[in-house]
Amino acid sequence: MNDLSEIDKDRIIEMAWEDRTPFEAILFQFNITEKEVIMLMKREMTLKNWKKWRARVQGRKTKHSSLRDDNGFRFKSSRQKQISGNRISKR
Repeated sequence: MNDLSEIDKDRIIEMAWEDRTPFEAILFQFNITEKEVIMLMKREMTLKNWKKWRARVQGRKTKHSSLRDDNGFRFKSSRQKQISGNRISKR
């Protein structure tokens, strides 16, 4: 996890704050586990903001694929790109 670039760290933090991005997507793109994301967030954020983030994320269905309702439908914008094996998202 220490070999991540600043761009990768920023993207992981951004993905972690997003409600609909599960930890599994971060694992797929950056090969770091939920526990490592939590440690990264704690190290990179102020304590107050980290506590807000943890309270927001804990138990949230959208952050854990296994907790999501699997009804087969999820809104996807036509401008949203598919997740690929690329390490940096293309904007």
